[in-house]
Amino acid sequence: MRRWTGILLAILVLGATAVAAAAKTSASAGPQAAKKAVSITIWVGWSARELKEFKGVVTEYDAKHPDVNVKVVGSINDTKITNAIRSGNAPDVVSSFTSANVGVYCGTGAWVDLSPYLKKDHIDLSQFPKTSLYYTQFKGKRCALPLLADSYGLYYNKTLFAKAGISRPPKTISELTADAKKLTQRSGGKITVAGFDPFWGMYSGNFADMTNYAPLYGGQYFNGKGKAVLADRFAWSKLLRWQKGLVDWYGYDKLVRFQAGFGDEFSASNAFEVGKLAMMMDGEWRVAFIAAEHPELKYGTAPMPVDDAHPELYGAGSVNGTIIGIPKGGKNPDQAWALVKYLTTDNHALARFSNGIRNVPSTRSSAKSKELKPDPNFATFIRIFNNKHSTTAPITAAGNANLSLISRFTVKYQAGKVKNLHDGLKTLDRQIDAQNAQAGGGGPP
Repeated sequence: MRRWTGILLAILVLGATAVAAAAKTSASAGPQAAKKAVSITIWVGWSARELKEFKGVVTEYDAKHPDVNVKVVGSINDTKITNAIRSGNAPDVVSSFTSANVGVYCGTGAWVDLSPYLKKDHIDLSQFPKTSLYYTQFKGKRCALPLLADSYGLYYNKTLFAKAGISRPPKTISELTADAKKLTQRSGGKITVAGFDPFWGMYSGNFADMTNYAPLYGGQYFNGKGKAVLADRFAWSKLLRWQKGLVDWYGYDKLVRFQAGFGDEFSASNAFEVGKLAMMMDGEWRVAFIAAEHPELKYGTAPMPVDDAHPELYGAGSVNGTIIGIPKGGKNPDQAWALVKYLTTDNHALARFSNGIRNVPSTRSSAKSKELKPDPNFATFIRIFNNKHSTTAPITAAGNANLSLISRFTVKYQAGKVKNLHDGLKTLDRQIDAQNAQAGGGGPP
């Protein structure tokens, strides 16, 4: 019995040793050995300081979700997004600054339909303002969600206003025109300070040409049948005649030479920031740039002036924003959705990012968050975004292509290369209709 007892004891000892070794191995490997973290990639358009702020938000997400590792790639544009999807090498999550392209992304299936994810997680879409809900879907297919938003308003230099004896920002187009002329400075026939630069294509405020002015005149793009009606709506010709009249007052060639001396829009040499422009239409992000680059600048913000015939529109403005979604062919759709949901619905994430780049919070609750840093100049743009008369560019199957047609036309018109404005707008309408038809659909229903 002693012999068998010794053998049994040896077996028990060996067994215990093996169990202990296995336990030690398991403990040293930790939970990551049981389930390796999934690596996902998100492409965004932000760069430099703004990209750093976004990465800070994502770092917090990573810390809260050890099951994923998120790689952020900045300075991405829509061409890169489209090419990646076509080549089958799309990242897990993409975002775009061009909300007008949602018609292409949703209509072609390039970005996946988010409806199943929204339904599964019981996401209440009413938390997003009406305008942002519009520019994140196309014909009922929601392939994107808003990730902060943009609204356009008026920036004005308080020092230059005081020197010119102007006590408040203009509220109507006629006041804007009078103030612009009063604020303009010339030397030897050359413009040294422009009261307001109306040139189409001058910085972001005028990049989309007259589309950013549509809410100020009540401009309508399409009729109930989805046909372009720019020639039939007096708002457009009235806007264009005002704009060209102010360009001609400055002198087309003189404005071109004046603008040639402008610094880069997103640099400390921005023309408004260095005092070359007394007033400028721009987005809310300029507040953060001024704070970082020229905190000494005495300026104010206000809604853009409106058509004198429509004073009820004052307070409104052009609205759009960054859109985010999951591209077709992404390798980790569930992890991608979790990140998209966090970035677009978490109040803390939205408030932190808004504080960092001073874009408008894109949910109703985040816009009221106590985490938002108070700033009266920034608050102007939150009010514009939520104004009932604020509008965005129409969403069509052609995406941003409609705006490109409008841009080319307005650039020709301001240069005096359109002999008859009404006839030119009729031709533009036909081009827009043909472009939408070729893309697989008409204008907005």
